[in-house]
Amino acid sequence: MTERQKQILSAIIEQYAEVASPVGSKLLAQIFNVSSATIRAEMAELEKLGYIAQPHTSAGRIPTDKGYRFYVNTLSDHSDLPVRRAEKALSMRVQGAGMPEQTIKSAVDTLVELTHNLGLATIGGQLYMSGLSNLFGQPEFIQAGQVRQVASLLDNLQPWLREAAPNEPLSVYIGRENPIGRAAGCTLIISRFRSPFSDRSYIGTLGPTRQSYKEVMTLVRRAGQELEEVLYG
Repeated sequence: MTERQKQILSAIIEQYAEVASPVGSKLLAQIFNVSSATIRAEMAELEKLGYIAQPHTSAGRIPTDKGYRFYVNTLSDHSDLPVRRAEKALSMRVQGAGMPEQTIKSAVDTLVELTHNLGLATIGGQLYMSGLSNLFGQPEFIQAGQVRQVASLLDNLQPWLREAAPNEPLSVYIGRENPIGRAAGCTLIISRFRSPFSDRSYIGTLGPTRQSYKEVMTLVRRAGQELEEVLYG
């Protein structure tokens, strides 16, 4: 993939996250200050490589799971993102929450507020979730079949976390990478942290594959770091 194709893919992902509709060549041509024909040629190559798809004739393009994975891996290479107001708000709420269980719940509730995704965390043998209305309010989940896939993922998430025990400080499961609810069109972003309940506690978000990965990954990573620091500091 050329450098310009990488930039076009990133622009498609970021624009699609904002507008929730396929991204066309005219908009990208304005962003990159080149002709629409040049953009169409680059998009055709990205589609051939499997990074984007055209949902229907005469439409713009949307990212595929493969495209999101490439983008997320690129972000992971540059994880030292600047601290922003949202992260400071998260830190303040975690540090002032009180008892361990309430501290974890406060971190989840704050993630829900900041990311507009569903938030979740393991607290002992229980899975705490908040923000279901955020998840099912997304345009991706208007079809009953996808809602059932999401419900299946949520029903099986706690036993899967216990069995799989992801070991990375931050793990991102995009679309069909999820071991359950593979057709749900969801992305699970989780951070592992130590707590009084377990050395393998998890906090994170579940949302559509169309989301702002840079912001959500940064916030989930920060939530795990803050919880471990507060609960074990």
